[in-house]
Amino acid sequence: MNQTEIIEIVREAILIALQLGAPVMLIGLVVGVTIALFQALTQIQEITLVFVPKIIAIFLAIFVFFPGMASVLTAFMESLADRMIALN
Repeated sequence: MNQTEIIEIVREAILIALQLGAPVMLIGLVVGVTIALFQALTQIQEITLVFVPKIIAIFLAIFVFFPGMASVLTAFMESLADRMIALN
């Protein structure tokens, strides 16, 4: 295994981490901005109003996107296993 292959594996791992985290983070961002806008419009400054809906939205997003996340991770692990087998 040379340096180019290692860089390629690390690049793939970073892209997969972004691919797995982006949908959940974007949903958390949208819910957070929506709640902040609601708080600004209504003058309600309750701290827990931000966290509870955001946590619920993130858990629901993880629940919905988990099958896709699992298939992406499975494909990546299979490609890593194939590369490890090819080393011998």
